[in-house]
Amino acid sequence: MDYPGLLDTIGNTPIVKLEKIFPFKQPTILAKLEFFSPGGSVKDRLALALIEDAEKRGVLKSGGTIVECTSGNSGIGVAMVAAIKGYRSIIVMADKNSKEKQDIVKAFGAELVLTPKDAHPDAPESNYSTAHRLAQEIKGAVYLDQFSNPANTEIHYRTTAKEIWKQTNGEIDFLFAGIGTGGTISGVAKYLKERKPQVKIFGVDVEGSILSDYFYKGTISEPRLYQVEGIGGDNLPENVHFKYLDELIMVGDKESFQAANKLCRAEGIFAGSSSGAAVAAIFKAADMLKAYKLGVVIFADSGHKYLSKQFSPEWMRQMGYAE
Repeated sequence: MDYPGLLDTIGNTPIVKLEKIFPFKQPTILAKLEFFSPGGSVKDRLALALIEDAEKRGVLKSGGTIVECTSGNSGIGVAMVAAIKGYRSIIVMADKNSKEKQDIVKAFGAELVLTPKDAHPDAPESNYSTAHRLAQEIKGAVYLDQFSNPANTEIHYRTTAKEIWKQTNGEIDFLFAGIGTGGTISGVAKYLKERKPQVKIFGVDVEGSILSDYFYKGTISEPRLYQVEGIGGDNLPENVHFKYLDELIMVGDKESFQAANKLCRAEGIFAGSSSGAAVAAIFKAADMLKAYKLGVVIFADSGHKYLSKQFSPEWMRQMGYAE
């Protein structure tokens, strides 16, 4: 008998109905729980896809080195896949990201490089610049570049979107998803709108990010530091295809962290800060949703990576986020 390997368990994540957290009966909100993948997040999909793409293109060879810039989850996914496939991996992330994420990356045997959280994206010490430099300096190294690599958007078009369409029997009216690299929301939105053009796509952004200003005003603002991990941006990733998005809902750190705690207590769903941001965004957009029957929200990762942050009462008090 041919038994599956761990990488075969990536994707095909469940959808569940949210029954208690929102005060309205209509629309019905379904949550796609991406933390059911083995690395604990939606980024497992892109990690495997980008590495296999590099293999197929012949740029990643046996014994090679993988370099990736991440806010944590992509790095965990890359480190996991690299460990299974036998590659060296170097993960570059800003030092604002949770210690849990840093430790998980190292647990998979990856080398972790931390960069200053307040570094401008164009500065040589930023995570982007550092990842580029390392990939150029190390012989046989490949920079996966989840921000620009079209294989990121493609994997969500081919898998995540198809799963959502099938799980809702094509009855989905709207989608809420965080915007980070843009791959998840762009790939899913493209697929859904090709089959049902009236589907509304709501991107979830965070205060301090430049994405909402660019979407609504066409201007690039100065980024500010924020604490929510995995969404928002201080630059414009090529994988954010704004033409597929209908609205961007901006939320703050405090409401996002509080919403994640409410989600855990009301629904029993232990999810990360970007999932809290998505819940907060749905609350904000509630008036826009009254005419619809069925929506899906993507919960990108689990809460286990944020025990020292949003699920730490001490940290929440210190940051001024406690209720």
